Amino acid sequence: MFKRYLGVDLGSANLRLYVRGRGVVLHEPSVVAHGAADDRLYAVGHEARDMEERAPPRIAVTRPIRNGVVADYGITTALLRSLFRHAAGRLGLGRPVVMLAAPAGVTTVESRALCDAALQAGAHEVYLIPSPLAAAIGANVPIANASGNLLLDLGAGTTQAAVLSLNDIVVSRTLRHGGERLDALIAAHLKRQHHLLIGRHTAEEIKLRLASAVRLPEDMSVEVKGLDVTSGLPRTVQVTSWEITAALREGLQGILDTVRTVLEQTPPELASDIVDKGILLTGGGALLRNLDQLLTSEIGVPAALAEDPLTCVALGAGRALEHLDVFQDSLLPVGSS
Repeated sequence: MFKRYLGVDLGSANLRLYVRGRGVVLHEPSVVAHGAADDRLYAVGHEARDMEERAPPRIAVTRPIRNGVVADYGITTALLRSLFRHAAGRLGLGRPVVMLAAPAGVTTVESRALCDAALQAGAHEVYLIPSPLAAAIGANVPIANASGNLLLDLGAGTTQAAVLSLNDIVVSRTLRHGGERLDALIAAHLKRQHHLLIGRHTAEEIKLRLASAVRLPEDMSVEVKGLDVTSGLPRTVQVTSWEITAALREGLQGILDTVRTVLEQTPPELASDIVDKGILLTGGGALLRNLDQLLTSEIGVPAALAEDPLTCVALGAGRALEHLDVFQDSLLPVGSS
């Protein structure tokens, strides 16, 4: 029977789906709207995200993946089932063979939950690949050679730094927070400095419009609407890029410390390769303005953005599945059933 081969980047904020022969065909928020008291499914993806913080009490809007792993098994299963149906199209032939990307530091319990959810959603076979390895494959990094490559994958829920060589991870470190942590720092700053309460989407919008890893030459500003902490009434304040850059310092320091820790644990021969090749940035968080400049100045190694940082993981997961014989030994222990 014809089988579909799927590569899945199931992130805390967004999911991306690779289908063999078609490439990356889906990029949607990892959000599900469902009945608060039952299992009724109202919406998935963009439509569900639009309901977030706006839905009545009878509708729960859930992000079932947290920090790269399953936080709600039932809703994750529903999300994957919707994903597999999208990949099937009208024909719906064959249960898919799936390669799921997971954080490099995932536990056996966490990896089993991912596998079981995919099988319950209709997968025929499930494999797990570490996200940094998938990102390197998707970014066309030449990891088959005995040479060191440093990749920094910045997701919404995880930050992962890994040194790769000979189609595997040599050293890695996973920080269980990422872009969503930066959003939270922005919201905390506005509450503390401007006495304004804002939601998740507003914080993310501020990050996209104003945030920079290093202070910009010229300050920019935008109007931000929220609720006054004291009165509880709507209010508008002016927020600048310089203050947002300062507010993000704590979160960015965690990223720098993660990279430093990995480099300290890297064998000298591989470290010398990295000095020549630099650091490759993937993931949505890599799009933060001037992040490459911050890494270059603070770490002392050139940093560069991958060609398409958003799709690297999904693309690499799909390619790894298509060349399973090459990457079989590099997959995470709980990988198939």
